[in-house]
Amino acid sequence: MKQNNPITKIGFEKLQQELEHLIKVEREELKVAINEARELGDLKENAEYHSAKEKQALVEGRIAQLQAIVANAQVIDPSTIENERVVFGATVKLFDVEKDESVEYKIVGQDESDFSKGLISFSSPLGKALIGKEEGDNVIVKAPKGDVEYEIENIEYK
Repeated sequence: MKQNNPITKIGFEKLQQELEHLIKVEREELKVAINEARELGDLKENAEYHSAKEKQALVEGRIAQLQAIVANAQVIDPSTIENERVVFGATVKLFDVEKDESVEYKIVGQDESDFSKGLISFSSPLGKALIGKEEGDNVIVKAPKGDVEYEIENIEYK
């Protein structure tokens, strides 16, 4: 039996939208492109055909990956969580002691994490360090460039 992967409601919906787009739009466009390329003749030297088949393989791979993620997803709606501590789905405002600035991250599943958007995986070094902590706690995260210290300023579930 496969282990369920936690994912936020919003992250799950985005993955489902991507999956639907790949199946209903991309896959159908590729079928047309492959058929049109076939009609051009000799498949051995047909660059359009080989390009379309290569893209088809990538799209089918992503579809299979998304179907597996969706099948094993455990959807969690952070707005229904009431907790004083940091748990999955929390939006945490941190004070970076070294940089003297506040940053905000939401703790999400691995398949929806995007550091540039402030979405960090619960299994990342920072995610692991934050889980179970409370407002006012200090957290030290081992980073490649050295330890980074944060103070938890606020925890929200939205």
